[in-house]
Amino acid sequence: MKKLVAIYTGQGLAEPLQKLIQSELPGLWLVNIIDDGIIHDVIKAGGVTNPVRRRLIKYYQIAVEIGADLILNTCSSVGEVVDLGRALIDVPIVKIDEPMAKHAAANYQRIGVVATLPTTLEPTARLVQAQAQTLGKDITIIDGLAEGAYHALINGRADEHDQLIMEVGRRLAEQVDCIVLAQASMMRMQQKLAETANVTVLSSPPLCVAHLKTMLERGI
Repeated sequence: MKKLVAIYTGQGLAEPLQKLIQSELPGLWLVNIIDDGIIHDVIKAGGVTNPVRRRLIKYYQIAVEIGADLILNTCSSVGEVVDLGRALIDVPIVKIDEPMAKHAAANYQRIGVVATLPTTLEPTARLVQAQAQTLGKDITIIDGLAEGAYHALINGRADEHDQLIMEVGRRLAEQVDCIVLAQASMMRMQQKLAETANVTVLSSPPLCVAHLKTMLERGI
């Protein structure tokens, strides 16, 4: 049985992602590491700091120590730390949003990126653009910040969170071929936004789990 160690910077994603992984990859041993202080530190600093980088690298190292065959970085705000981790860690580290970014860049030309935090919006846009450059494609990225949505969610106002995302998504839908939901925790909005805005909407967890399945089938 292969072991996947998933590293979280907040509480909200662990349960829905675990259900998705167990459904699609029933033979996988999943171990969760959650440090919900990281995202607060990133928001406070306005970006990833060196102390945050060091903490994440330690978690990658701990994942190796407990026998991980794969490491999953679940937070898009800190996804760029994976590039450093890959140079230091022998076990493959997967960015949860990388398969989504690759799919968007490969299949669409005008891509909207929706996030509830500026610390996630900018790294996600950079990731999609980097994937396009790798593919030799010229794309246009239009970003949309659902300002206030994250704080509404963590303060128990889920309906307000959803409405703010919907408003930004509908606005972007008039300008793009596809909308990328920058945070994995926004997965629950994928179908609703697609139906309401009448545009393709991508969420990272389903595409990432499909990618993990392919890696496992190929023997990683």
